[in-house]
Amino acid sequence: MNSKHNRRKFLKLAGLASLGLSTPVVSAFNLNAMQAAASNGSGNKNDYKALVCLFLAGGNDSFNMVIPRGDAEYNEYSVTRSDMAIPQNELQPLNIEINGKTFGFHPSMPKSAGLFNTGHLAVLANTGALIVPTSKQQYQNNSVPLPLGLFSHADLQRHWQTANPGERTSIGWAGKIADMMHEVNSNPIISMNISLSGTNVFQYGNTISEFSVNPYNGAANIVGYNNNWGINKERRKAIDKFFQRDYSNIYEKTYIDILKKGQEGSAQFQEAISGVPDFNTQFEDDKISQSFNMIAKVIASRETLGFNRQIFFVKYNGWDHHNDLLTQQLEMLKTVDNALMSFAEVLNELDVFNDVTTFSMSDFGRTLTSNGNGTDHAWGGNSIVMGGAVNGKDFYGDFPSLELGNNQDIGKGVLIPTTSTDLYFAELALWFGVNKSELPTIYPNISNFYNLSSPDNPLGFMNI
Repeated sequence: MNSKHNRRKFLKLAGLASLGLSTPVVSAFNLNAMQAAASNGSGNKNDYKALVCLFLAGGNDSFNMVIPRGDAEYNEYSVTRSDMAIPQNELQPLNIEINGKTFGFHPSMPKSAGLFNTGHLAVLANTGALIVPTSKQQYQNNSVPLPLGLFSHADLQRHWQTANPGERTSIGWAGKIADMMHEVNSNPIISMNISLSGTNVFQYGNTISEFSVNPYNGAANIVGYNNNWGINKERRKAIDKFFQRDYSNIYEKTYIDILKKGQEGSAQFQEAISGVPDFNTQFEDDKISQSFNMIAKVIASRETLGFNRQIFFVKYNGWDHHNDLLTQQLEMLKTVDNALMSFAEVLNELDVFNDVTTFSMSDFGRTLTSNGNGTDHAWGGNSIVMGGAVNGKDFYGDFPSLELGNNQDIGKGVLIPTTSTDLYFAELALWFGVNKSELPTIYPNISNFYNLSSPDNPLGFMNI
């Protein structure tokens, strides 16, 4: 039995809520004596880079996010999508032509289209979880290994967050990166992995987990600890006694040590972001925009907090549109569009747009065919990447035919991905500073898609 694993599990599940401290904050700290080695590929430790993951949970219908626009290709799209098709004249034009075909974004994404057309945003086409390259015939013959629980929300969300679709693991690829690289930061208390959406698999490593932050209020702390009014004054005295006491039991001692560090981290975090002046950039008052606003405050505090590398996670729920797809997506993609534009503006205001890369993930794409009022679970889908280091105004990977029965269609417009998530994520990791030799440690199937001795980047959408 692995005692280290059991100890971590104990700490993750410990009843800290009774003292008012959220479990995600507690999980932000190194929970055993091991220290992860700093990555040799981290470059200059005085530079700064951040990855920001926007997870569209539920399965975004991304072939209504990125849409063929020219007459011939649009006709193919509209015939297949039938009552789920977006009117051609409402599409936001993208200044790109691929094999004679043109494209547009959803009508709710004019700002993202502008970012694309100015070279600051790219499209990752028909990307999905794969173990090995898979053809339609191989899928039908069941002659290659397939992702576990294919088409399941729980499994595919996990696969995107762990980059390991052949196993049901709880170690995320951002967690693995943090295990390798956390020592490039000077902060011993607050994790380089900061979540605006609570506990998640993506940021959970073997030694490093997420530091959880509320989009509106910042870091959680022990209820009443910083309030000397009434009973809270006595509460603080009692908690301080817990902190000061010596514990011989290793579980009790670790529990209290983590609790104390959690409170210290919360206080340190709140003090740092409280010193950030108001931005000129305006954010919408919804949770997603405010999540990006909080990320901007953390980035603005990076020197105070001692960060050279950070990974952020924002989860946007509600994309499982079996019903009311057109109406729901109209509003939700608008929310994404506004948040991304405001984030781009504030990063430019902070002069770090080149240092921050924002990327989308989702469970899977959805069926090209309609179920009457929405679409169902599928496989391959489109993602977007934004940032000053992004080689934007381009598509990466192969945008598939949307004609039913095509070589990627395994039924009802369920498309086999033409680009593996391994290539997508490996490109981000290399830009972040991970050594190419370390990629198989983070992405166990990367060698099935990418020659590690190649001088070329996995896909080329990052300026590395």
